[in-house]
Amino acid sequence: MVVAERKSKEVRREEILDAALIVFAEQGLHGGSTDEIARRAGISQPYVFRLFGTKKGLYLALVTRCFRQTLELMQRATEGKRGEEALRAIGTAYGELLESDRLYLRAQMQAYAASEDPDIAAVVRNGYGDLVTYAERVSGAPAEEISRFFAQGMLLNVLASMGATTEAWGQRLVEGCKPD
Repeated sequence: MVVAERKSKEVRREEILDAALIVFAEQGLHGGSTDEIARRAGISQPYVFRLFGTKKGLYLALVTRCFRQTLELMQRATEGKRGEEALRAIGTAYGELLESDRLYLRAQMQAYAASEDPDIAAVVRNGYGDLVTYAERVSGAPAEEISRFFAQGMLLNVLASMGATTEAWGQRLVEGCKPD
């Protein structure tokens, strides 16, 4: 007889967030359904609501997790680094993420688009603010340099989200974002 292992609430929560990442990245907050998320996670829809309360609660948890993971990526990239070296390391790590995980990028872009909702906007602002604050702290760079760094990052997000990095003009813009 095969005995199914019972998963903890925390493991199930992460599985639901993994499924939600796929659904919301592809369909956005309003297009994605909790029923599809539950099916992808292999659980019942009521269990999604038991853990997250509402579809919006699930979305807020997903956006929070995405920003936390981005901050953790930045922290790993900058271990033992400061100043310009730290910013370059963040840029390189983030660029590799964009190239390797378009799903993550699409989810991020969907979060910006869903920011017409004040609760979602607050989570996005707080998460993005944490990224800016960390980059400022680890690099010690002035506001103008931090602004350019994040502006270039957003340009790369937009180029990657539309698949323009393979176009000649897109490649020129990408090259223009690379440090000297």
